[in-house]
Amino acid sequence: MEVILIKDIPKVGKEGDVVRVKDGYARNFLIPKKLAMLRTDGAVKTLEAKRKKAEKEEKKAKKASLEIAEKIAKLSVTIPMESGIDDALFGSVTSDKIFHALQQEGFKIDKKAITIEEPIKKLGIYNVIIKLHPEVKENLRVWVVKK
Repeated sequence: MEVILIKDIPKVGKEGDVVRVKDGYARNFLIPKKLAMLRTDGAVKTLEAKRKKAEKEEKKAKKASLEIAEKIAKLSVTIPMESGIDDALFGSVTSDKIFHALQQEGFKIDKKAITIEEPIKKLGIYNVIIKLHPEVKENLRVWVVKK
């Protein structure tokens, strides 16, 4: 029996794939659990329409991410921190502090998109990676200065 998978199923296929499975597996497990639906001409057309819509949305999201990346490339953020001897910080600069600095600049970026490669524990200039989209990453220059 041919079915269209609604969700990813290990060792069977990914969402949207048309796969051939045993009749009992489809009738007794996949279809009742809403993991798959019977392959019909209407279902295939619906699937194609969903794929096209998803591709359009993906292109739109990537374009928006590229525009934000251009702005971030020109931006540098200053974070004032208290420091002690040898410019060592009391604490460290976290992605949360960078997130709030970006919010003050008017950017709405997910906190999880900020990647700090090495701990920032001294005054200085650092590069932080902002992942805006699976295919779009940008470096942000962070200045850590004495408060």
